[in-house]
Amino acid sequence: MIDLRGVRLGYGRTAVLSELDLAVREGEILVVVGPSGCGKSTLLRALAGLLPTSGGEILLDGRPVRGTSAERALVFQDDGLLPWRTVLRNVELPLAIRGAAKAERRARAVEWIEKVGLAGYERRLPRELSGGMRQRVQLARTLAGTPRIVLADEPFGALDAQTRASMQRLLVKVWQAHPTTVVFVTHDVDEALYVGDRIAVLDRSGRVERIVESPFPRVADADTGSVKAEILSALGVMAEAA
Repeated sequence: MIDLRGVRLGYGRTAVLSELDLAVREGEILVVVGPSGCGKSTLLRALAGLLPTSGGEILLDGRPVRGTSAERALVFQDDGLLPWRTVLRNVELPLAIRGAAKAERRARAVEWIEKVGLAGYERRLPRELSGGMRQRVQLARTLAGTPRIVLADEPFGALDAQTRASMQRLLVKVWQAHPTTVVFVTHDVDEALYVGDRIAVLDRSGRVERIVESPFPRVADADTGSVKAEILSALGVMAEAA
């Protein structure tokens, strides 16, 4: 579905990623891990169409990615909710921007608010919600717009451990019910194992060091330890090389 071929990304003359080859399968959650500064967030910006390549190409269904599109949605660590809009109106926002009729966008927003476990909070403002609840609203807002691809940049990184685990479970549950292609960036190997179908480990130059298949079901089992060790080994090799 998404093919990156010899991709080079950077700012000015400084390359952040170089010679990156990576394929993202339709309907999978591909998690990207790697050391700080290796270009994980830069990669998401390029996939979203916010940053042009300075070499190579990014193809979506065989067509070059040139600019932004409603079919590709970014999810950030900062929930980005508009503080003056209620939960309901925040979730409606992408639909309103597309010009959807009021009744349609209201019905879809209510549906997604319920799916993320926030029924009854439709009239609340963001300041009246916890951090985890605001991230649930961001997830509902993203998916209400029915994107083909969700690009998530450490969306749960600022949450406490318990809330983070809850959001990981929610993401997987929603994805299983509504399969969408997801590219998910994280520093947390345990999160990568729980969330991902496959895990791409980048080295410090932004090349793919290794791709690891994550075991199913998404629970701690005998296989998880060996996969985690493989990921940590790849990260360790990069640390030694640095």
